[in-house]
Amino acid sequence: MQKHVKIGTRKSLLALAQSTGIKNQIEAQYTDVSVDLVQLLTKGDKILDVPLAKVGGKGLFVKELEDAMLNHEADIAVHSMKDVPAELPDGLHLGIITKREDPRDAFISKKYNALSELPEGAKVGTSSLRRRSQLAILRPDLVIEDLRGNLDTRLRKLDEGQYDAIILAAAGLNRLKLDRATSYFDTADMLPAVGQGAVGIELRTADKELLEGLMFLNHRDTSVAVTAERAFLLRLEGGCQVPIAGFCQVNGDEITLTGLVASIDGKQVIKRASTGTAEQAAAIGRALAEEILDLGGRAILEEVYQAEIS
Repeated sequence: MQKHVKIGTRKSLLALAQSTGIKNQIEAQYTDVSVDLVQLLTKGDKILDVPLAKVGGKGLFVKELEDAMLNHEADIAVHSMKDVPAELPDGLHLGIITKREDPRDAFISKKYNALSELPEGAKVGTSSLRRRSQLAILRPDLVIEDLRGNLDTRLRKLDEGQYDAIILAAAGLNRLKLDRATSYFDTADMLPAVGQGAVGIELRTADKELLEGLMFLNHRDTSVAVTAERAFLLRLEGGCQVPIAGFCQVNGDEITLTGLVASIDGKQVIKRASTGTAEQAAAIGRALAEEILDLGGRAILEEVYQAEIS
């Protein structure tokens, strides 16, 4: 194991919390190894006044970190897996997936306990097309508006009364020890984003000794689940900011992958599930994507991409 490791990380509170957690685990495992955080500002952090889908979903929160690794300014990068595009640059790979946090979406409001309690026409904030489309299915009477900014900023906008409720990932709230969730969506009603709740470690493919040294951080079940989910996303050629959802549950050697493609207004939705063995994770992901594409998912996604361009 090398004696000094540089972790590339975004500057947001959540990213720093996740990277610091990895730093602490490495230093606890290897008392003779020092770890530094290399803090970088990504494009997604800079552009806060435009919906993410309008500024290009792929790589918005990871490109600068990947450039730092390719330039040897950082050795590894710690990512929220839901922010990582399906395709990675040559020379880099996701070597390690740590144990998954709560993958569900959280409902947060100062006045209402759950989505069902919101009055007709209530304003709900989310920056995710995936959440927007599924909210439209559950409650087509709501006004759904974009909500950008880091986690603190989003909560502040809710507290200021700009929204009646907002939807955030439960994992982020938990990692920052923010007890703000009013209730949680069942994954059957609000299917999570691919990789939601999981943290991945990206590194150079050539650094085999470093990968071996960090394998103690890898969580088998989460790695299997994320492999299936990301194979599904890759076959759909989906970025991070499209109405695609994918969630894999692992029970021993058996897995169940559920996938969804929906129109932004929720009027068209294709949702299917597939089961198999952990060894088949990637193949199951690809096959489920093919099924959904053939059932109309291809036409839905083409329409979404065309809307983003215009």
